[in-house]
Amino acid sequence: MIKTFLAKAGKKLRHWIGGRTDSGPEKAVPPPEQPFSSALPESAPKKPRRRRKKPEGIVGEMQQPKPPQWSVADFPVDPVEGRSRFHDFALPAELMRGIADLDFKYCTPIQEKALPAALEGKDIIGRAGTGTGKSAVFLVALFTRLLKYQQALRKPGLPRALIIAPTRELVAQIAKDGKALGKYLPLRVAAVFGGTEYQKQEQLLSSQPVDVIAATPGRLLDYVSKRVISLEQVEIMVIDEADRMLDMGFIPDVRRIIARLPPKEQRQTLLFSATVSEDVKHLAAQWCVKPVSIESDPEQVAVETVRQVIYTVTSEEKYTILYNLLAGQETGRVMVFVNMKHEAARLHERLRGNGIDAVLLSGDVPQEKRMSRLERFRDGKVQVMIATDVAGRGIHIDSISHVINYSLPYEPEDYVHRIGRTGRAGESGIAVSFACEEGAFQLPAIEEYIGKTLPCVVPEEALLVPPPPPSVAAVPPAHGQKRRRRR
Repeated sequence: MIKTFLAKAGKKLRHWIGGRTDSGPEKAVPPPEQPFSSALPESAPKKPRRRRKKPEGIVGEMQQPKPPQWSVADFPVDPVEGRSRFHDFALPAELMRGIADLDFKYCTPIQEKALPAALEGKDIIGRAGTGTGKSAVFLVALFTRLLKYQQALRKPGLPRALIIAPTRELVAQIAKDGKALGKYLPLRVAAVFGGTEYQKQEQLLSSQPVDVIAATPGRLLDYVSKRVISLEQVEIMVIDEADRMLDMGFIPDVRRIIARLPPKEQRQTLLFSATVSEDVKHLAAQWCVKPVSIESDPEQVAVETVRQVIYTVTSEEKYTILYNLLAGQETGRVMVFVNMKHEAARLHERLRGNGIDAVLLSGDVPQEKRMSRLERFRDGKVQVMIATDVAGRGIHIDSISHVINYSLPYEPEDYVHRIGRTGRAGESGIAVSFACEEGAFQLPAIEEYIGKTLPCVVPEEALLVPPPPPSVAAVPPAHGQKRRRRR
């Protein structure tokens, strides 16, 4: 039965192909007429395949090097006696192109002293504070190393370079600097910090390779404990602001992180600190191998380039003078520093009550709001920022015309960090400090630290004019909110 079925099926198939009839002889079937004057070629060209879109990075998408149309000769920098250029170091051309885009011509003191040892792969203890250019030292060193020893196969969750910093803002700034400096490098940089986007960061770290991670200790340890990140292939370790790590109690976390790294003999360790105390030296001895000590005092130079004014005032006069400085004088971006979070919040409300739009940056502000407020200040959408030392640490914003110490800091180092926010990149800057009944006791230690006497002056009459009474109607609406209409 099966044979009969197959025979019939074969017969019908031959009839359909060859033009047979059920009962007649096989007839020739003429070829069909061509409807067009020219037939299609035997093999039509294939459609081009669509390229898959590359996944985006955590801080920025992976930057592929562009065709070699640029050379170091396109970025001429004349030699200057007594100053080092980035041209004087054997840096990869792709890295030099990023340096050229940033217009980095001559090295700062810490860069000039630390780069040779860092590029040789030596461990370093660098004494350098915020705004000295130390970020470029370790970024240039680690980028050069990673390019020299490139790995063909990269897996997610296995960074080759790790940068630890104490604050979220500093981590974000380091990652931003890394993206700009490594613009033409086939390397990916990620920022890992707490307070926001936990799931998003975890997903991105798990889905694509990351070469350089800048992180705060707590969030990094979370991902390490969940095995999202493994530190077993880290080749270069950077610890930024080690003194601040000590002050904020992060050293136990840093110890746990370092315990998961390759042995210190198998990695390069760069440690930077604004002050190198005995505690910092003790830590460096545990984490480094024969480190080179780099002593640089560039922040003292920054102090010299900033015009400093100390007003002798009472506690009640401080707000009056601050209001008149902000409302009656031509100022650019202004950073106002206070010591306590509650003092910052109260000052923020008083200024808003007098119609002065300002943003608040303190530890009580959620991370997402802190980042958005920082961007508003950076973009010039708001001119005044009120910050505590912890929140203001590591902020790199150009064109800050004034820094106002509403309350003088308890530590002399913080005074230098604060006023170093202005007078950057050759621009002029002014630092105003209020020496009231309490703040005056901090002045002797500050003067001893900076090696300079700070003369105190009485504020001008115009600065003592009482501000108008606070009005709810004068309070500018918060960002993203509409002002309520009065009925």
